[in-house]
Amino acid sequence: MDVTSQDPETELPLDTSLEHEWLLTDGVGGFASSTPAMCATRRYHGLLVTLPAGMAKRHLFLARFDESVRVDGEAFRTACAHYSDGTYVPRGDRLLESWATDPHPTASYRVGNGVLTREVLMARGAPTVLCRYTLRGGAGELELRPLLAFREADSLTFCNDVADTDVERLHGGIRCRLYDMLPAATITLGGAEFDYEHDPAWYRGLEYAEEIERGYDGIEDQLSPGRFRITLEDGESVVIAATTRAAVGDPVAAWDAAVEAQAARRADAASRHRSGSVGDRVDASADDFFYRTDRGRLGICAGYPWFGEWGRDTFLALPGLTLARGRLDVCREVIGGAVPFLRRGLLPNIYGVDQEDSHYGSVDASMWFARAVDLYARAGGNIDPFVPALREIAAAYRDGTDLGIGTDEGGLIAAGGPELNATWMDARTPDGPVTPRDGCAVEINALWYALLDHLAEIDPPERGWAKLRDAVGESFVDRLWLDRGAYLADRWLDGEADDRVRPNMVLAAALGRSPLTETMRRGVVDCATRELLTPRGLRTLAPGHPEYVPQYGGDTVTRDHAYHQGTVWPWLLGFYTEAVLRAYGSDEVPRLRRLWDGFDEELDAAGQGHVSEVFDGDAPHRPGGTIAQAWSSAELLRALALLDEFEEAGAKS
Repeated sequence: MDVTSQDPETELPLDTSLEHEWLLTDGVGGFASSTPAMCATRRYHGLLVTLPAGMAKRHLFLARFDESVRVDGEAFRTACAHYSDGTYVPRGDRLLESWATDPHPTASYRVGNGVLTREVLMARGAPTVLCRYTLRGGAGELELRPLLAFREADSLTFCNDVADTDVERLHGGIRCRLYDMLPAATITLGGAEFDYEHDPAWYRGLEYAEEIERGYDGIEDQLSPGRFRITLEDGESVVIAATTRAAVGDPVAAWDAAVEAQAARRADAASRHRSGSVGDRVDASADDFFYRTDRGRLGICAGYPWFGEWGRDTFLALPGLTLARGRLDVCREVIGGAVPFLRRGLLPNIYGVDQEDSHYGSVDASMWFARAVDLYARAGGNIDPFVPALREIAAAYRDGTDLGIGTDEGGLIAAGGPELNATWMDARTPDGPVTPRDGCAVEINALWYALLDHLAEIDPPERGWAKLRDAVGESFVDRLWLDRGAYLADRWLDGEADDRVRPNMVLAAALGRSPLTETMRRGVVDCATRELLTPRGLRTLAPGHPEYVPQYGGDTVTRDHAYHQGTVWPWLLGFYTEAVLRAYGSDEVPRLRRLWDGFDEELDAAGQGHVSEVFDGDAPHRPGGTIAQAWSSAELLRALALLDEFEEAGAKS
């Protein structure tokens, strides 16, 4: 994000500093996130949000610092918080002179004749956040009050008599542990002289506007154990390190190491893309989605700030986050780490610590796994260790397994039921599934055909995969291809084709292993272009349908009704890109590049440097959902790699 600046004599509008959010991750399941003014609008906003060892949920430990600085005898409060009485106190946003998120979150405040700058970084590989404050234009005293929550990231905390308000004083800082069942948080300082005054105080009635707008409770209290007073000379910096592991002994060295590691990641991304391009920017933040569990397994977080590791999202995102970036080793490790979770042919929709702790509610997680293995092989990877898993999946789906999965008389996969949506369009309200897709869903059977075709290629003929593949291909076209309209039905149920125009047909038309002819692929692409395409992705339902919902917003039920009934999903644009290229070839590359280049402005919108989860179906396609979604970023990177590939092939021909 370019620096947003203003004349020092005018104040930056508060709305401007609240409508953007930044994100940093630690590589072990945690993150830091907030707004440029560090005024929390979500319960998830905080400086130290970690995934404690042995726990399934992230916890927020350090929310922020209540900041003030005294320069030339005058005090300035640079913090900002929203309270339940409707007030913002203090109004540090009025001192906010400039802010940036590139290369890391940075905010500068005008304090008299001086400028106080706050920078935030996370140390990769440890639950540690680093904040650096620098004062220029004069000497002064910086006062920081840490605000602690010690709660699950999607919960709230309140003033109570159980929280331990004492601290353990350490060389260079303090250690706090509000509750025995959670790890301690250690705060250490380096680079400047300071002292600590113990003065416990509850900050009551903090309000999170985004939570309330989304239909959740959004008011809580936070505890500050005391204050740090730091003496800063002109141009001097102090670095504060907060962690739930061993105390950081040298915060300044930790800061320097984090800056160096960040620069290396950015240089790696720049080696694959034009500097400053949308690909360069998304690639530089793509590693945010990888995390290593406390058992050493490498996984992918589906999205921030509230999603964890989901099987469907993992294997949809994996090719873009790895193969498109030349990371075959990372792709292999994620695939290999999933195999022990395979149960009766299914992979988890929501990963836990092990099989017993995981949730198996997805018909397509295993199918996307199989596609990832296929793409890994095409990129030059050795899939011999994974072939038994592919066989197990195919046999289980053919013979019948959980979630109502099994083949019908035509060999197509049927799954789910009236009360169970096992595909990615899984939103439900108290009245049941919003988008019923039980029966033979189009993308599930396209993936099923692709798996069978792959097995027919690598397995002995006597296993019979080729025969089943041919039967599935014939049934797929007979039942799901709609001559009237020249596109694919969304599903087949009880002898009827569901003719709603949805983007799932595009997934089918994009796959390289497909029973569709080129003419059929073109029909799907043309239909999607007319009915579903927007500058931010594909709509989940054509606008002309009576069930179409144009905006995504409101409380939980309202959002769920819109989620797959018109809401735009950016990840679908990756498959649209692939389908167009397969149908029309390299002549379409310029048009498709323009589509993706348009995401540059989105990277400066909701989640800085990331692509949001969803957008409104109608213009101006306002972003919604998570501020950083793995498959959104992944499909952007995969699409750009495909465009490069087709452009190069077109040039040679």
